[in-house]
Amino acid sequence: MKIQNNQYLSLERMQDQFLSQNKQTAGSLKREGLSFQDILSKKTENIPDAGEIKFSKHAANRLIDRNIELTEEQVERLNLGAAKAGAKGINESLVIVDSLAFIVNVPNQTVITAMDQTETDENVFTNIDGAVII
Repeated sequence: MKIQNNQYLSLERMQDQFLSQNKQTAGSLKREGLSFQDILSKKTENIPDAGEIKFSKHAANRLIDRNIELTEEQVERLNLGAAKAGAKGINESLVIVDSLAFIVNVPNQTVITAMDQTETDENVFTNIDGAVII
């Protein structure tokens, strides 16, 4: 249907204009915006590796209060202990590294608390379902 006085556009012309605007908009979004892969990569950059242990605020405070300083080798062994606990299906694990004891929430890969040998005088640990000695 075409109107002779050109005040109104034909259906075909409106359709062409609408479709070309959508194509331009989609093209400009792709050029100006980020691709899905870029967004996904940025979001996953902040996620720790599967074997990387995090320390809860409580555990970090315990390390400071008790003057416990971990070496890189001890952190690697703690990661290894948490990985072994996870392989056995343990949820809350006691991981002993040298004279240090850590309670680790294995599914979240998070150290809940930390103590040294002087803090473990009674050698009683509760609310755990497994232990790993490294």
